Amino acid sequence: MTKLPVAVVQAAPVPLDFQGGIDKAVALARAAVESGAKVVAFGETFLGGYPLWLDEAPGAALWDHPGSKALHRIMLEQAVVPGDERLLPLQELADASGAVISIGAHERVRRSLVNNQLTFRPGLPVLDHRKLVPTHGERLIWARGDGSTLGVHQAEWGRIGTLICWEHWMPLARAAMHNLGEDVHIAAWPTVRESHQIASRHYAMEGRCFVLAAGLVQTRDDLFDGLARVGGDGAARELFEAIPAEVLNRGGSLIAAPDTRVIAQAGEGEETLFAELDLAEVSEGLTNLDTDGHYARPDVFELTVDTRAKDGVTWGRNQ
Repeated sequence: MTKLPVAVVQAAPVPLDFQGGIDKAVALARAAVESGAKVVAFGETFLGGYPLWLDEAPGAALWDHPGSKALHRIMLEQAVVPGDERLLPLQELADASGAVISIGAHERVRRSLVNNQLTFRPGLPVLDHRKLVPTHGERLIWARGDGSTLGVHQAEWGRIGTLICWEHWMPLARAAMHNLGEDVHIAAWPTVRESHQIASRHYAMEGRCFVLAAGLVQTRDDLFDGLARVGGDGAARELFEAIPAEVLNRGGSLIAAPDTRVIAQAGEGEETLFAELDLAEVSEGLTNLDTDGHYARPDVFELTVDTRAKDGVTWGRNQ
């Protein structure tokens, strides 16, 4: 297969209500697959919604803030967990259609939240990528990922991988992913603003791959709606009421080719981008730039990636 039909779903999540978000994601992904897409990409933390209050609500970072505490409790209660049966409809859709579906979620690992971009693969277990470094205020809710979830999926047509948001400005993370030989890369963002578009197109050039930069559309009203869906909370609602703006995530999704050109570009509203990728462009682009091969200097630079899971505690038998 040299021609690959793909889709980027730019849509509003259902904040806090994970089951509602899964139901919406399945419907949108099914529509994309029925239109022929073999890869379907959603934005960062589509399941659960991007935690806008961290950036937009004055006081959200204050110690012991009642609204922030309430929202953290709700997120822990609602978040997906490894092997979560609520995600089975997405896996079943991938199995039935042969499509790869990439979607962001808040995941609970033991008693912490992590930012995970899940890749559902036909006939295979879900491939996780947990964000290595939460950005700035995100560190108030998310733990760090580790090298055990840096990887790619080998599909019949090539390799696909993902990074989340500002990981695209981590040079060594990019170098590690380029070494894995992606043909298609999912760049998951909350909003694909201009700087994010630049980073996504740069990644396409540097990695000689196609990039699906997927963003969200989210408003303050979406937060109120999601909160009501999960039972409401007065302190959390008061925190949301302090947010001044109405539209907070503004889409901007795009699909970029290995030579950086934009194949498809979304506006600020809900829409699904479609494109047919000519995978021959990947090999042709490697003629003059292969940052992991003939344009590398392994005799000068060396990168070691630790792919061990870092749980912090090792349980062994007593001697």
